[in-house]
Amino acid sequence: MQLKPIGVIQSPYKKSGEAPKQGRYAQDNCTIELFPQYVPGLKDITEASHLIVLYWCSQANREKLQTKTPYSDVVRGVFACRSPSRPNPIAFCVAELLSVDGNRLTVRGLDALDGSPLLDIKPYSPGIDALPEAKIKWLEDS
Repeated sequence: MQLKPIGVIQSPYKKSGEAPKQGRYAQDNCTIELFPQYVPGLKDITEASHLIVLYWCSQANREKLQTKTPYSDVVRGVFACRSPSRPNPIAFCVAELLSVDGNRLTVRGLDALDGSPLLDIKPYSPGIDALPEAKIKWLEDS
């Protein structure tokens, strides 16, 4: 298996402590810059108000399997939480698409560090992606 970055994320967050705990809480604008060969894939992207952005947490600890979350002092398995430290540090954010200028997308709602490799972009669909009945019991109990 081989992943190829399709671009890079430019953000105001230089170190992990500067980024919000979740992209949804981010108020800063970020720029997603696609590499030129992927620009044709942006056709009709402006039809989406929000995007699923998948990126690589290049500064994450790939050996860590348990961690504390920002919501509790209880140690959790990385597959039970959203820690960037995990064997394959793939991050997922739903970001609001603000504008498109050539190969550059301006978005709000990312917690990516500046220079993070972009893996993929997909349109967010509330009818497909939203599951209001979904739960994380330990988070609700915090």
